[in-house]
Parts: sequence; structure tokens; C-alpha cells
Amino acid sequence: MKVVVIGGTGLIGSNVVANLQSQGHDAVAASPNSGVNTLTGEGLAEVLDGAEVVVDVSNSPSFDDAAVLDFFETSTRHIVSAMSRAGAGHLVAASVVGSERLPDSGYLRAKVAQEKLIETSDIPYSIVRATQFFEFIRRIADEATMDGTVRLPPVLFQPGAAADVAAVVAEVAAGAPRMGTIEIGGPERFRFDELVREHLEASRDPRVVVADPHARYFNTELEERSLVPSHDAWRLPTTYDEWVRRSTQRKPS
Repeated sequence: MKVVVIGGTGLIGSNVVANLQSQGHDAVAASPNSGVNTLTGEGLAEVLDGAEVVVDVSNSPSFDDAAVLDFFETSTRHIVSAMSRAGAGHLVAASVVGSERLPDSGYLRAKVAQEKLIETSDIPYSIVRATQFFEFIRRIADEATMDGTVRLPPVLFQPGAAADVAAVVAEVAAGAPRMGTIEIGGPERFRFDELVREHLEASRDPRVVVADPHARYFNTELEERSLVPSHDAWRLPTTYDEWVRRSTQRKPS
């Protein structure tokens, strides 16, 4: 089965491609570097020739409110239109747990808009909403840092390993369209500030992490359960400690 992975050279996309190829599928990574630009539509017709499934794990190059909304709406319309012309019968899209609960975030409003376009299209679909990734913890700290202090809200946080997220996306892509949304999250719950503090301390990062209920994330204030999935979400297998151990083992000596 030919599966085109939009954003297939990124963190999640490259793992989705590898998972699908290991299962014997013809998985093709599509990105601007390979001549496929979903914002302009360039290259979509060519790469979707013969495709049965399209996986969209792409992301906006700009997080400005207007730019990110334009990216997800325009790209999704181009993908859906190209799939319809090519006869591809399953669109799998990656989204974010909590998007619908945080309307003050321009980025998450854009993800909700993307989901609605997919849900109202004529293309059979599956939407996979994931929590944050362990791989992004340092980036989260960097974006929350001011004058050497990291300010984060002490809310519940349930991140998972990117490889686990990619494995689920690949599994969904290989199956029948779900015509709905599934949520996935890590196997453990933490306090947002506490996990980031532990992560920085383990790498001897001198920054101080402060619990601030009014600190913003995705440009919005969070409530206790804003970032955690529903009770029936799929639990990813890799714990934080396991991920740290594997990450350490992969580092060159």
C-alpha cells in the first residue's frame, strides 16, 4: 500500500515512514525539500499518484496567529482536494490533546480549524490527538525562560515519546478510517513545572523553574487538565525514565 507522509522528514514523520516501511508498505516522505509544498499545492498531484493513504504530520513554519491559521486551513484544503482527484481513501492527521479546550491560543485554534475541515470533507479520515513529547521538554523550558528563570504552570502534564506517537500514527494509517478522533498520551502524569525542573537538573542546567499559575503556554493560561487526555485515551508504553535511559544510550561517547 502506498502511503504519503506529509511532513515525512520531521521528528514524527520520519518515524512514521520507518514504521510503515518496516511493515512492507510503500511509505513516501513528502516535504518542501522533496518538492511537495502543501501551502501552494506544488507537487501534491505527482506524489499522490497511486496513493491509498495520506498522513499529515506537517507543521506551520510560523506560529504567528494569522500565519498558522492560514497554513493549516490552506494546506488541508489542498491535501483534501488532491486526495479526491487521486482517489486516495484515508487521511490521517496528527493534532494536539486539549486543542478544543484552549480557544485563546492562536495555534490551537488553527489545529481545531484543521480538524473541522477534515471532518467536513468527503475524504474518510482518522485524527490522532497526542500530548506533548519528551523530546520537546527543553524547548518548552527555553520558550518559558525570562532572565534565567523558567516559569511554568503547575498543571497536570502527560507527555510521551515521539517514537511511540509515530508508531500509533502508523498503526492508524495501516488500518481502516476511524471517522473520528483518538487521543494518546504518555503512561505517567506529572506536574508540568516539576518534570521540567527534574529534566533541567539532570542535565545540570542552572536555570530555576518557578511554578506560576498564570504562566502562559501556547500563548494561553492553562487549567488543571488542559494538557491531559480523556480517561479512554490510548496510553503510550515508554515511561520518562525509560526514555531518558534510551536517549542517554544513543548519545555518542
